Amino acid sequence: MTDIRTETMTVNMGPQHPSTHGVLRLVLELDGEIVVAASPTIGYLHTGIEKTAEQKKWQQVIPLVERMDYLSAQSNSMAFCLSVEKLLGVEVPARAKDIRVLIAELQRINSHLVWLGTHGMEVGAVSVMLYCFRERELLLNINEMLAGFRMFPSYMRVGGLREDLPRGFHAAVRAFLDRFVPKLDEYEDLLTRNEIYLKRTKGVGRISKENAVAYSLVGPIARASGVDYDVRKVFPYLGYDTYEFAVPTRAEGDVYARYVVRVAEMRESVKICRQALERIAPAGPFAIDDPRITPPPKDRVYTEMEALIQHFLIYSQGFTVPAGEAYVPVEGPRGEHGFYVVSDGTNRPWRVKSRAPSLLACQALATMIGGGLIADVIAVIGSIDVVMGDVDR
Repeated sequence: MTDIRTETMTVNMGPQHPSTHGVLRLVLELDGEIVVAASPTIGYLHTGIEKTAEQKKWQQVIPLVERMDYLSAQSNSMAFCLSVEKLLGVEVPARAKDIRVLIAELQRINSHLVWLGTHGMEVGAVSVMLYCFRERELLLNINEMLAGFRMFPSYMRVGGLREDLPRGFHAAVRAFLDRFVPKLDEYEDLLTRNEIYLKRTKGVGRISKENAVAYSLVGPIARASGVDYDVRKVFPYLGYDTYEFAVPTRAEGDVYARYVVRVAEMRESVKICRQALERIAPAGPFAIDDPRITPPPKDRVYTEMEALIQHFLIYSQGFTVPAGEAYVPVEGPRGEHGFYVVSDGTNRPWRVKSRAPSLLACQALATMIGGGLIADVIAVIGSIDVVMGDVDR
């Protein structure tokens, strides 16, 4: 009997394909419908944000880092602020910490809603996207109430927050949390036991616990493979060790497991938000009392000359940071990320380097995709939740 020999075909998927979640290019080697090999190609969206940060004053870097992972803007700014504050040797007031925690967890829910909606749409559940974006709009409304901007509020600043919470903030967040939990049940009713969704996700895009560790994967991808690692638990910051919440994990390491972990994370974020909301007093300090770094409180009386000096130092010259280096990791929506910051003692960073979880996730794509169907490539890319602005930074 004659052996049947087949030829493989090499095709490009992306960088314009809408389901590559940005300008990601995959070079796929196909044997019919089977993916023999996959090679991710990045670099089509290089913005040079890390290099640009060296030309900005410390506070001016915040709008830049927010635009790296644009679905984790406030988590990014928080990570940068924590590293700079470590260099400065300052600690923000307890009320500012609790507000930061609340905002970061709302941002996590926001990001996961975008992921769930787009992922559901890509595997055929279009209604899920409409439902998820319905709730996300409410979170964007809260951002707008907080700082006047919906996507990039730049509300967190080195030394605390830009300004105090607006009137009605507590009520708006509480109303969202009360509404959101039943909506989570709706999402699960649509997907968790949906026969079509199960066939598209179970056993697809698997990665073992050992490979997840070898590829330095973090966040929901790693936890869906059984890696019980969460920065909020292992390296607590902003008082996360005083909050009660669980870290959801699964062992299967497939697309479905990553879905289950992220939905469970949203439920845990709701718990953290409720605890933070109860801790935040209606009034109190929202930034450190250091006129070199933060503007003086409005109720403080200054002479005209003192006011001019403060304005000049803070808004014109910025502030200097002692020479040194620091890295404070945080748990963002896609896992551990942070900013390695180097100061040469001036009013601008000498070097800013981002630790981006999306970049590490891209390198594991070939392992997840190899041996699977070309139709499953879409589900796998969606399940790792990459943001290409975080990769090509």
